Amino acid sequence: MTTLTKTVAPQSEFEKLLIAQESMSQFPKIGDVLKGTVIAVGRNEARIDIGGLAVGIVRGPELDPSADLHAGDEVDVTVVELDNEYGELELSLKGAGKRKSWDRLKDLFAQGTVISAKIIEANKGGLIVRFENVNAFLPVSQLSPENYPRVAGGEKAKILEKLRGLVGTNMDVKVIDVSENEDKIIVSEKAVWETKQESVISKHTIGEIVEGDVTAVTDFGAFVRFDTNLEGLVHISEIAWQRIEHPKDVLTVGDHVRAEIINIEGSKIFLSMKKLIADPWKSVKERYAVGQLVKGRVLKINPFGLFVELDPDIHGLAHVSELSNKPVRDVNEIARVGDEFEFKIVTIDPENHRLGLSLRKTQDEKETVKA
Repeated sequence: MTTLTKTVAPQSEFEKLLIAQESMSQFPKIGDVLKGTVIAVGRNEARIDIGGLAVGIVRGPELDPSADLHAGDEVDVTVVELDNEYGELELSLKGAGKRKSWDRLKDLFAQGTVISAKIIEANKGGLIVRFENVNAFLPVSQLSPENYPRVAGGEKAKILEKLRGLVGTNMDVKVIDVSENEDKIIVSEKAVWETKQESVISKHTIGEIVEGDVTAVTDFGAFVRFDTNLEGLVHISEIAWQRIEHPKDVLTVGDHVRAEIINIEGSKIFLSMKKLIADPWKSVKERYAVGQLVKGRVLKINPFGLFVELDPDIHGLAHVSELSNKPVRDVNEIARVGDEFEFKIVTIDPENHRLGLSLRKTQDEKETVKA
């Protein structure tokens, strides 16, 4: 049997040169931006495989401090040296990776894309969130109503405590500000919520009567949830016709109330409870008259006078100048909260819901009668 042997012609020097040149043309050069795969991560370094052509190392200041690298991750790197002391490529993540991240962030901002971000830290001003291998700031003011920390008195310690409760969770946000020069990225959960609420809010109109439950009571008013998940604010001035010191004096969380929509600004809905109640000041002159002597209970003491309750609906003010014929250094020397006196009505202004009272004129009349 005859065996046929395939003879391979030896490569010519020209062919060897071509192969060498082709190989050299594929090998990275300083300044090249390359795609690589993380093969090992150390304490202050990472080794990157560059498509099987070479292995490089990223270390020290060339590591992106915000990068969270794991074996198998694909990254963009820049070649800074071709042959270090280990015979490897010296690479940098700070250039190419960061450049790509900023480009991506700008696209997300321009398109208004909703992204999922992980909350990694809380501070008094808001939350630090992480996505696209970068950290961003989410201010307290940009939280949705569901996550906004409503704390009576605005105590910073309690606000921070509530914010810390969100750490470790994921939140849908939008990028609302990107400034590469300032290394600033601001995101908003509220912007996502507002987009979702637009179609729901559009169903409601100013003047509409709604019913709902009080979800929070703050120094400036109360929040009422209605229509599944919409919330509106009843400002302290819109809770009742009479002057109240704090919304908690009238409302508590869980109360079921009726209110009228008085304004809609974007995603903000403003409500009024008092508009559904007859204004007692419209008939005040049917019950009270200038010169009339009335009994009143001191509700509050201020340096400028006494706030006095004549009845549950009508409150008046006895100015410091109307408390005594002698100079009053301290109003607290004249009365205490809860004290009852007989006052003389000196002015009635139904339009502005004001009624002026005088204690000294009552005393003058009593002295005149004695004389």
